[in-house]
Amino acid sequence: MMDSQDNILKQEVKEEVIQETAVPEVETQEVAPVAEEEAPVIEEVAPATEEVTPAAEEEAPAAEEEQPRKVYETKKEVLDRIKEIAHGDEAPQKDEIDYLKTSFYKLHIAEREASLKAYIDGGGDPDAYQITPDEDEEVFKAEMGIIKEKRAKLFKEQEAEKQVNLEKKLAIIEKIKSMITSPEEANKAYQEFKALQAEWREIKNVPAEKANELWRNYQLYVEQFYDLLKLNSEAREYDFKKNYGLKTKLCEAAEKLADEPDIISAFHQLQKLHAEYREIGPVAKEQREEIWNRFKAASTVINKRHQQHFEGVRAREEENLARKTELCEKVEAIAAQENKGSGDWEKHTKEIIDIQSEWKTIGFAPQKMNVKIFERFRAACDDFFGRKATYFKTLKETFKDNAEKKRALIEKAKALQDSTDWKATGDKLIALQKEWKTIGMVPKKLGDQLWEEFLGACNKFFDARNAAGAGQRGEERENLEKKREIVEKLKAVAEEAGDNIQETVQKLVEEYQAIGHVPFKEKDKLYEEYHAVLDKLYKELNISVAKRRLNNFKQSLKQVAERGENALDNERARLFRQYEAIKQEVQTYENNLGFLNASSKKGNSLIDEMNRKVQKLKDDMNLVREKIKAIDAENKEE
Repeated sequence: MMDSQDNILKQEVKEEVIQETAVPEVETQEVAPVAEEEAPVIEEVAPATEEVTPAAEEEAPAAEEEQPRKVYETKKEVLDRIKEIAHGDEAPQKDEIDYLKTSFYKLHIAEREASLKAYIDGGGDPDAYQITPDEDEEVFKAEMGIIKEKRAKLFKEQEAEKQVNLEKKLAIIEKIKSMITSPEEANKAYQEFKALQAEWREIKNVPAEKANELWRNYQLYVEQFYDLLKLNSEAREYDFKKNYGLKTKLCEAAEKLADEPDIISAFHQLQKLHAEYREIGPVAKEQREEIWNRFKAASTVINKRHQQHFEGVRAREEENLARKTELCEKVEAIAAQENKGSGDWEKHTKEIIDIQSEWKTIGFAPQKMNVKIFERFRAACDDFFGRKATYFKTLKETFKDNAEKKRALIEKAKALQDSTDWKATGDKLIALQKEWKTIGMVPKKLGDQLWEEFLGACNKFFDARNAAGAGQRGEERENLEKKREIVEKLKAVAEEAGDNIQETVQKLVEEYQAIGHVPFKEKDKLYEEYHAVLDKLYKELNISVAKRRLNNFKQSLKQVAERGENALDNERARLFRQYEAIKQEVQTYENNLGFLNASSKKGNSLIDEMNRKVQKLKDDMNLVREKIKAIDAENKEE
C-alpha cells in the first residue's frame, strides 16, 4: 500500500514538473524560466563610473545602498586615502579610485590657479610666471601605480577563487544528481540535501560566463530531488504555503521599489531580492506561474527605470565628451599657432583661460574616456604654458640686456648735457636718440623710468641751446614769412597761366633760394607747398615749350630734306638714338628709386626730387617720339 502511494506521489510530481516547463511565453523582453524557481535574467545597464558584475551571475552579491561620497577638501586628504588603499589590506574599488583621481586633479588645478592669482595680486608680472613641479602629483602617481599592481593581483586571485568555487558547485550538483538516481533513498538523504543547499549558498562568485548554466543545472536537480521526496501531503502543502508567503513578501518589496526615488539604490535592492527569491523553495503548482509573473513584472519596472536612467547618463556623457573634444582641438590649434611677440602670447593665454573656464562647466565624459580626454586637454594646456614660460624667461634676459644698453646711453647723455658746443653735441645727442630707438623693449615701468632719465639729460642740453639761439629763431621766423610771400606769388602766376611766365617763375625761384633757414617745425610743410605750385607751373611750361619746339621742328623738316637724299633718315636715326638714351636714363632713375627708403623726411624729399627728374625725362621722350612721327609723315608725303 505504501509503495503504491509512493508511486502515485512520484507520478503527480512528475506531472507538475512537465506542466511547469510548458508555461506559455510571457510577452516581455525577458526569457521565460525553465522552471518556476528560476529568477529572471536582469540585463543591467552599468553606469559609466562603475564596473558591475552581470546580474545573471547568481552568486554576485547585491551592492549595498550607495552612501553619499566624501567630499575631499585638500590634496593631502586624497593622498592619505590613496596611501591607505595602496598599503592597507582592503581591496581597491574601481569607482572609488576613479573618484579619488578626479578629486585630486580638481584640487590640483584649483591650487595652481590660486597660486597664479596670488602671484598677480601680489604685483607679479603674469608674463614671467612659471608653473613649478608639484611633488604631491608625483607622490599621487607613484601610489596609483602601486594600486594598479594591487588591483591586477587581486583580480587574478578573484578569478582563481571563482574557478575553485565553480568546481565546488559542480561537485554539489553531482552529489544531488547522484541522490536522484536512488529514489528509495531520497527521504533518508533529505538532511544531507539540506546541508548541500546550505553549502551552495555559502560558496560565492563563480566565472560570469558559467553562472547561468550552473544555476539552471542546480535548480533542475533540486526540482527533481523535491519531486522524489516521500513526504506526506500535509508536510508538502506546509512547505508550499510557507514558500508562497515568503515569495509574496518579496513581490511586495519589489513593487514598492517602483516608488524609490534613488534609481540606483532601487536596482541594487532588487538584486538582493532576486538572490533571496532564488533560495526559496517551490510553491504549489497552481500558484507557480502567478507568483513568478508578479515578481517578474515588478522587476521589469525597476529594470526599465534603471536602463532609461543610464541611457540618459550615457547620452549626456557622450555629449560632454564631444564638447570636451572640441575644446581640446581648440587649445591644440591655439598652441600650434606662432607667437610673434608678447601680445600674441597674452592674446592666446586669454583664449585658453576662457576655454578652461568653459571646461569646468562641462560634466563627466564616459568612464573609459574621462581620464584620457582630461589628460589630452591638460597636455595641450601644459605644452602652451610651458613654451610661454620658456619664452618669457628668455625675454627677461633680453629685457635685462636692453636695460643695460639704455643705462649706458643715459650715462653718455648726462656727460654731454652741460656742453656748449651746440652743433657737435646736438648731433651726438641726436645720434644717441636714434641708437635708443634701435634697442629692444624693457618692462613698461622700468622703460618709462629710463626714458624719463634719458629725456631729461637731452632736454637739459637742448633747452640751453634754444635759449642761446633765441635771436636766430627770430630771423628764421622772418625768413618763413618771406618764403610764404613768394609761394603766394607763384600761386598767382599759376592762376594766370600766360605764355610768358617762365622768366617770372625763374626770378621768384631765385629769390626763394636766396632766403635763409626757416623754423624746423615749419620746414616740411613749406617745402611741400612750394614744390606743389612749382610742379604745376613746370608742367604747364614743359607742355608749352614742347609744343613750340615740335612746331619749329616740323617747319624745319623741308630745309633738312633739301640737304640731300638721306638727310631725313639720318635725322630720324639721330632722334631714335636720343630716344633710347633718354629711356635708359629713366630706367636707371626708376631702379635707384626702388632702393631708397622713404621712412625719413630727408629720404622722402630726395625721392620727390628724383620723381621730378624722371617726369622731365619722360616729357623729353614724348617730344622726341613726336619728332620721329613728324619725319615719318614727311617721308610719306615725298
